[in-house]
Amino acid sequence: MQLSRFSDYSLRVLFYVAINDQKRSNLAEIADFYSISREHLRKVVHTLGKLEYLSTYRGKSGGISLARPAAEINLGQLLSQTEGTTPLIDCNSQPCRLTAHCRLQGVLAEAQQAFFAVLQQYTLADLINDRQMQALIQVNLEG
Repeated sequence: MQLSRFSDYSLRVLFYVAINDQKRSNLAEIADFYSISREHLRKVVHTLGKLEYLSTYRGKSGGISLARPAAEINLGQLLSQTEGTTPLIDCNSQPCRLTAHCRLQGVLAEAQQAFFAVLQQYTLADLINDRQMQALIQVNLEG
């Protein structure tokens, strides 16, 4: 299983904004820091705003900030919203001679549930409490 680029970028934006909580971040600095297209990030930030993870502000003093504390942003909830919970395999999408006897779909569903159950145990705060990660982002902010 691999996270989508959208989920990856969502996590990166949240890391950056959470560590930079003393001021509003902006799309350009996040895009430059990660070397990611601003247009890709614009879609991510828009979605994270709609999902109430980010607050976005327009205008000259605009920017992006967390809409709630990092300790209240649950990774399982976030990734189930950005990834969705579509089955990992759809055995009904095309004929398969094994469907009546195959347990693969059930096993993969169980694995997917376990994946999200582990993520439910962590928040954004748990991930950003690494001093080296914080230092990398802080260096970018200072120059």
